[in-house]
Amino acid sequence: MKFHQILNTFIITIFVLQINGCLCINLNSTDASLAFSPAVATWYGPETGSGSGGACGFDNDVANAPYYGLIAAGNQNIFKHGNGCGTCYQIRCTKDPSCSGSPITVTITDECPGACNNQAFHFDLSGKAFGYLAKRGQDYALRKRGIIDVEYQRVPCHYNANIAFKIDTGSNPNYLAFAVENVNIDGDLAYVSIKPSNGNSLAMKQSWGATWNVGIPIGIKGPYTVTITTIESRRSITAYNVIPANWSPGRRYYSNVNF
Repeated sequence: MKFHQILNTFIITIFVLQINGCLCINLNSTDASLAFSPAVATWYGPETGSGSGGACGFDNDVANAPYYGLIAAGNQNIFKHGNGCGTCYQIRCTKDPSCSGSPITVTITDECPGACNNQAFHFDLSGKAFGYLAKRGQDYALRKRGIIDVEYQRVPCHYNANIAFKIDTGSNPNYLAFAVENVNIDGDLAYVSIKPSNGNSLAMKQSWGATWNVGIPIGIKGPYTVTITTIESRRSITAYNVIPANWSPGRRYYSNVNF
């Protein structure tokens, strides 16, 4: 083969490789920067506080594992009348000199009502989480801004813990309510049911946030098996005999499962 034929073949090969390998967009790319959208963020509570889980039913559990205070209250487009409870978001700030530019992951555990709905997407972070948006040593300066522009994207939740059920303090032998915590991947809840040891499954109703309830018929006893289904992907999982027959209001019971 003559030199110019070899050269032409080489050039064509490189051109094809460029088209197929370098110039095409990978739709399965893990480059998270492609998915961020604009929002605003504020903070509440003590400067390094862990926030609260009130409107979702998580109470002060948010200060402990697996949340560690990295939580946020969301306005209605995020809280979604309680259906946003337990969902996870990456948030980053880049426009302020005190911003680190690195994303943090937070869980939605509360609602930010009222003026928070003046913006399309408003995250009211715990003082601790807000400080994590800053460069090292710049957290105080960033908090002084009060409200900042941020970018966000929803991401799968990944907790180093199994699903837990926190029994509501208003529960009694004829009425059982609990908050569902630590749900991996989707984080949200579409459907919850319990199956007693001596009866058929009972569909639960959403009380508020991640707290669900059901009336217990006379004679029905635990231990109770709980099945949950998520909103986002309709995944289902069952925690067998997770709530004991002698359950107590205010107690938390850990399953041995998660998504």
